[in-house]
Amino acid sequence: MNKHNLTNQQLKDLDTLFELVSDRQLKDFGNISASNKSDGSLITSCDLWSDQTIVEALSIIAPNEGVLSEEGGKLVPKTNAYWIVDPLDGTTNFAAGIPYWSISVARFVDGTPQSSFLIIPTLKKKFVAIKGEGVWLNNKKIEANNKNQRSECVSLCSRSIKILQKNPSSIFPGKIRLLGVSSLNLTSVAMGQTFGAIESTPKIWDIAAAWLLLEELNCSIEWLEINPKNLNPEQDLQDTNFPLIAARTKEKIKVLKPWGNLLLEK
Repeated sequence: MNKHNLTNQQLKDLDTLFELVSDRQLKDFGNISASNKSDGSLITSCDLWSDQTIVEALSIIAPNEGVLSEEGGKLVPKTNAYWIVDPLDGTTNFAAGIPYWSISVARFVDGTPQSSFLIIPTLKKKFVAIKGEGVWLNNKKIEANNKNQRSECVSLCSRSIKILQKNPSSIFPGKIRLLGVSSLNLTSVAMGQTFGAIESTPKIWDIAAAWLLLEELNCSIEWLEINPKNLNPEQDLQDTNFPLIAARTKEKIKVLKPWGNLLLEK
């Protein structure tokens, strides 16, 4: 096992943590109101509770490792190993009673994700990815070559859908799906449910966990503007977007690249 990997005890403690947070989110789902943050996105008391609970638990499970979270500190930690947390990715769905959201947590070592955890409470799915070792779904290892090779679907986010208006004379090369959750859009690619995804304005916490899922399942990522592998300690990521294309193969990246490039046009 890689010396940077988490211990078995840490993995057990993380399981307990994610079960606790999942249970609370399922209880609050459909029974909670949301308010607007300064950037216009929604937030609920469950987001705040989930963030605080995860961050406090990580300080015990992995002491001396920094944490960057959506509802907390937005600076890249100075520690060599650190965590990136999105306690409830898909708050709009959650608040609207749409059962698609995730708990997204990744541990970075030397600037790239070393392990990641993506939980979908309503679907009772827990993904775990470990760099160089693979991906597990509900404790069963996923084989990279088991992806559905026939998918005709492409995941877009609510902001990347504007590329269709920028190129109205061309036919988009796939059937469009919008889940409204960046982490799940990207996970759909990793699982072969879609052949690609185009994300316009994801923050680092939106993509951190799914990033490793994609890499470990031999998918491709094209960073359209900023490569998150080049982050600096204490860099403020509050207003930094990481537009990207993810696809099952490099050939599919080429198919989607002209459309992804439209995101960069002013």
